[in-house]
Amino acid sequence: MDYTADHLACARGDRMVIAELSFHLAPGRALILRGPNGSGKTTLLRCLAGLTPPMAGRTSFAPEEVAYAAHADGLKAQMSVEETLHFWAQVFGASQIAPAITGFDLGPLMSRRVHTLSAGQKRRLSLSRLVLTGRRLWALDEPTVSLDSRAVAQFAAAVTAHLAGGGAAIIATHIDLGLTGADQLDIAPFRASAQTDTDPFLDEALQ
Repeated sequence: MDYTADHLACARGDRMVIAELSFHLAPGRALILRGPNGSGKTTLLRCLAGLTPPMAGRTSFAPEEVAYAAHADGLKAQMSVEETLHFWAQVFGASQIAPAITGFDLGPLMSRRVHTLSAGQKRRLSLSRLVLTGRRLWALDEPTVSLDSRAVAQFAAAVTAHLAGGGAAIIATHIDLGLTGADQLDIAPFRASAQTDTDPFLDEALQ
């Protein structure tokens, strides 16, 4: 199944941010979102994931088909890494947590409480849920924040494996993940004209 958006318009609150945006993404491919701060990358990803309904246009996929990784890690501080993984596996109906453990090198951390983890370790744990969701389309918002170079390489390998298995990914990132043949989409031309006089720093903070 291909993933498409047709003349999509996305809003933050009651303000349109993205207008007339279309794309086509085939299984096994990644789409890298480009654009300056405040251009609407986060708004678009939240719209694709169903967190905010589109103001216009349509997509060929339902929000339930999207695994969304946001800026926030979304972790419970008092749970252990192992408890967290089992919780997610239960939520998404995954039969085992081993792929998340090995894919993000979580083995040495399994007994640790989340509140004792470093920012990078929390990020790895948060991203590991992607492989437990069973969802074919990943929507990723600056996923490498707080990751060191080794963890970035691990994450890139996880995305590559997902694509090789017929999945797809839409990624807002400022770094090169080394994904072979990834498509690029510049968000700036689809910025709604009503937003052109707003403060880009405020926009990025609100996204």
